Amino acid sequence: MATAGSVNTFTTTLLNFPANVSHLFRSRWTVLHSETGASSYFLSTSRLRLLHSKSTVAALENEFSSCKFTDSSQGVRFGGEEFLTRLLARRWTLANPDTKISKVMFSATDTNLHDFSASHLFLGVDTDICMPNDVLGTDNSNQSFYIVRDDLLHPLINGNKARKLDGVLPLIEDNSVTDVVTCGGCQSAHAAATERGLRSHLLLRGEQPEFLTGYNLMSTIYGNVTYVPRSIYANREKVLKSQADLVAGNSGSVLWFDDILSTSLGKQPRSYGRRVIVINEGAGDAIALLGLIRLVKYLSQDHLLGKHRVIKFVVDAGTGTTAIGLSLGALCLGLPWEVTAVMLADRIDGYKRQEKRLISEFRKHFGAPLDLDKDEVNGGIVNWVERLRQRKFGNVLDGEVEACRQIAQKTGILVDPIYTLAAWEMATFLSQKGAKANGDLVVLLHTGGTLGLFGLAQSKVLRIGGKGKQRQRQS
Repeated sequence: MATAGSVNTFTTTLLNFPANVSHLFRSRWTVLHSETGASSYFLSTSRLRLLHSKSTVAALENEFSSCKFTDSSQGVRFGGEEFLTRLLARRWTLANPDTKISKVMFSATDTNLHDFSASHLFLGVDTDICMPNDVLGTDNSNQSFYIVRDDLLHPLINGNKARKLDGVLPLIEDNSVTDVVTCGGCQSAHAAATERGLRSHLLLRGEQPEFLTGYNLMSTIYGNVTYVPRSIYANREKVLKSQADLVAGNSGSVLWFDDILSTSLGKQPRSYGRRVIVINEGAGDAIALLGLIRLVKYLSQDHLLGKHRVIKFVVDAGTGTTAIGLSLGALCLGLPWEVTAVMLADRIDGYKRQEKRLISEFRKHFGAPLDLDKDEVNGGIVNWVERLRQRKFGNVLDGEVEACRQIAQKTGILVDPIYTLAAWEMATFLSQKGAKANGDLVVLLHTGGTLGLFGLAQSKVLRIGGKGKQRQRQS
């Protein structure tokens, strides 16, 4: 649990971590499939168990565990469809990849997106649509885009956090992991999402806030939180390794996903020492791409988005892992989809390095389909773009909280000014400017994380209506 002295005692905390592991237990995620088809999670009072969907049972019957992979020597023998079928035949955290799709409509009047008071003058949402009929009957005079409502997957663990952990958590379970070490910002939804069912050790960037809210509060409730000074946090890999070594102690072991995937470890016998897994910031690991690829395959069904319509997919980018996973899925299936990622936390060079690293790791561990063009992949698969109104990451500009309020009141969709509002702006822009003329569909992936709205109170930017100076959120 976090303490007021966490910042000052970070170094001594690493040197004095308790070695007693008698209180540890092997806990698991529980996944239930409700009558409505939505996936949900809960913590049992004793031991958590993973309930398998029909596809999971079929995968197990065919001897596919979470870590039985298509290696690189086999991957090139198959076309995209067969490659993905084999790749996705594994256990998952989500009982199924289902999600809801809504249609957002707004005024046909050409608006200036830099004027937030005008950009959302008229909004409506259609939640009861039949995708094929709706697409064929689209009237270009009424501007609109579609939104994939992954924010509805779960009250806390939703959006791209749930998708990235979809393939990660079963792999952790199969390798008898007892502890997770990960890191993120003060309001990191990723850090909070890793806490369910495992003993979590969370390294949060910056100082402990005066008031704990949002994901920061959930992190302190479910996990063991240490606040890391920004100067130390800048070297994330070193900090993660140091913390993982201390959690493991002399009798334990530290695992990285690259180690597990490279050695093709199957289910491991339960060990008495701690087995500590390190998850990179934002789940920026190749294994996390699989959940996004699974989502793409689901969305490409004929009764949903289909495989033939040109689609401009829009997503906000923190680490960029989500955009890269979506793009890889589209390429493997040969879909005419372009993924536009709004850069929020890094410059384009950093995102391109992340793209190159994750694609390289994906090829190394899972191979690639026969028809995947290497030149196309090496040239970049994501369209990285700047936010329409640029700023330092974490800053909220005048009118943005009000814009979130207007969107919520007129559509019932909750977005936050740090992440999802940026993608909403871009989807609106593409619908008005480019896609309308070409007849392309614009589809926004809601990445969730809206509990972070409560974090705005930590920096006093949650001011509905009125004007004031630009404020910076603690992150």
